[in-house]
Amino acid sequence: MKRQELEELAQKLDEDTDFRVLRRLRAVQRYHPDPDDTSTLRRGLYVDVETTGLDPASDAIIQLALTPFDFSVTGLVCSVRDGYEAFDDPGRPIPDEITRLTGISDDDVRGHTIDWQRVEKMVQEADLIVAHNAGFDRRFVEARCKSFEHKGWACSMLEIPWRDEGLESSKQEYLAYRFGFFYSAHSAGADTLAGIHLLAQKLPSGDTALLALLDSARRTTYRLWAVNSPFEAKTLLKARGYRWNGGEDGRHRAWYLDSDKERCEIEQEFLRKEIYKRDIQLPIDKITCFTRYSDRI
Repeated sequence: MKRQELEELAQKLDEDTDFRVLRRLRAVQRYHPDPDDTSTLRRGLYVDVETTGLDPASDAIIQLALTPFDFSVTGLVCSVRDGYEAFDDPGRPIPDEITRLTGISDDDVRGHTIDWQRVEKMVQEADLIVAHNAGFDRRFVEARCKSFEHKGWACSMLEIPWRDEGLESSKQEYLAYRFGFFYSAHSAGADTLAGIHLLAQKLPSGDTALLALLDSARRTTYRLWAVNSPFEAKTLLKARGYRWNGGEDGRHRAWYLDSDKERCEIEQEFLRKEIYKRDIQLPIDKITCFTRYSDRI
């Protein structure tokens, strides 16, 4: 059966509420025309890594994909450019659980290296770096390429209000399903194309996912550290949205809260009155897209 005939059948199924058709994501080069005012056009770089584990200090990148895309400041994905994808031999066996998860074996990476000079050039041309789990990807690539440190970053998993839009999960595979497509997950190149395709989608509220991401990335937030807080305060802190940092990243071993400036001031007063019961100066990190998700905070 020809593709056109299959597409016609798929469209008929789509019209019936008892069916939902998923289409394989195929590379899209153009989503929207470039804006007439080219000064409002920006370059994004979608990044995805596959690694031997979770710790940038002891684990290694085994696959890296970078896909550049052009977008307007109003939140439209315009075009997708040719990307770069490469394996990298970690010099030691890949754990079995990583192979099961990613499909990448020792044979796949043997003798391969990432061209970091090429990566650096692509990073330098970008205005914004995007990853679906930027807190993971940024730490790994910054350890290998300093150019990543000087760019703004955004996380398409955390900085788009998927749940507020009625989507129960922010996992990329689930989001793809909800937006009617599927792809080969845990392949770095396919993950970047899927990520860009999601950015191009309209949310139920009417804005594009990219616009929501840009709005979040432009904000300045503040990380308030409840250092040396009493152990018995942990339940109350957790209930107010504080998260625990174990200190493995070299930062404070303490509860912390990320918020806007107004909430930060409210929380400082709360901590002084209810937790420490005395006047105390607590550490506060000012966070922008240039430091967000980095170990350098």
